[in-house]
This record gives sequence, structure tokens and C-alpha cells, in this order.
Amino acid sequence: MHVLNILLQADSGIESLKLFGMKLINVEDFISLLVRFSMNLIVIIIIVIGLYAKTSRRKDFYFSYIAISIGIFLLCFLLANVKMELGFALGLFAVFSIIRYRTDSIPIKEMTYLFVVIIVSVINALANKKISYVELFTTNLLIVGGLFILEKILNLRQELSYRILYEKIENVQAGREEELLADLKLRTGINIKRFEIVRIDFLRDVAYINIYFDINGMKKTEMR
Repeated sequence: MHVLNILLQADSGIESLKLFGMKLINVEDFISLLVRFSMNLIVIIIIVIGLYAKTSRRKDFYFSYIAISIGIFLLCFLLANVKMELGFALGLFAVFSIIRYRTDSIPIKEMTYLFVVIIVSVINALANKKISYVELFTTNLLIVGGLFILEKILNLRQELSYRILYEKIENVQAGREEELLADLKLRTGINIKRFEIVRIDFLRDVAYINIYFDINGMKKTEMR
């Protein structure tokens, strides 16, 4: 007991130190930051690497998901005491709901995972002291379990698309859809589910075609 009192007094002394008007350290909040950040990062890695990566070959989103999660968590955690938890969280969702990357549009499934990453990060950062760590852990577990059921049990399929430049303009004619589909499958090596003719350039005798396929049924040899 005597040693514990000494440690508590030492912590109190450290917490009373200030640098330019700001506390040097708040031991309780600092430990809470480390615990919550670790739990949030583990959950996000499970979601991104353990679930999303198993059904998607799009590695370009891995970095974005984890980086966004880290940024959102730290932002929410550090501003949690500004008395605007709910309004801040809703405003955050409003901002991300209108985000579109300038290079490529985000597919629906990738956008859904983005919102899940944001939700998990906001929950782990803004959960107040009225919520126990058991409840917080259970909430994260339910989210991961729900995604697992959607991905594994229901075996939902993700549809991807490519736009290709097709030069056999004679196959683009009406009534030759079967020949066109067979030629596209032969050339790409992909089990194409459907296609869409976007534009025909008669000056160059080429057509721009969007092909749609199930990523789970895609062959290991990818298109170049």
C-alpha cells in the first residue's frame, strides 16, 4: 500500500507538470489511448487483411483503409473532450459520404468497407467512460462477425469491371452478341458475365467496351 501511494503521488506530480500551459502527461488518458488504439488497429487489420483481402485482389485499398482508420481514430480521440461527440461523428460521416477519389470511382463494396472502417474507428475513439471495455470489445466483435457472415457464409460475390479497346468492329454489330462475348472471353481468359458497349469509333474502327466479371471466378492470369 505504501508503494502504491508513492506511485500515485508520483503520477499526480507528473500530471501537474505543464509545458506552455498544456499538461505534460495525463496518465489515465495516455493509457486509454494506447489500449484503444491497439484494439482499433487489431480490429481494422482483421477486417482489411483477414476479411476484405480474402475476397478482393485490389491491394490499392489496403493502405487507404488502415491510414484512414488511424487518422480518424486519433482525430476523434483527441477531440472527444470538446463536447461534440455526436455532432462531430455525424459531420464526419457527412464529409466522407461525398468523397470521390479523382482518379477512379470507388466500387460499392470498397465504399462499404470504407464506411465500416470509419464506423469502427469512431466507436473505439468516442466511446465514453459509461461504456465498459467488455461492451466495446463485444461491439467490435459483432462488426467483425457480421462481415465474416456476409463474406464467408453467404458467399457474396464481388463484381469488377474493365474497359477495353476492341478492334474487331464486325463483332460489335447487332445480333452478334454471342460471338463478341466468346471472343472477349478467349482474349482475356476471364469468365465474363456481361459486357457493355460504351462507344464506337468508326474513324479508327474500334469500340470501347466495359466487361463485368466475378472476381472470385477470375483466373490467376490477370489482364495487362
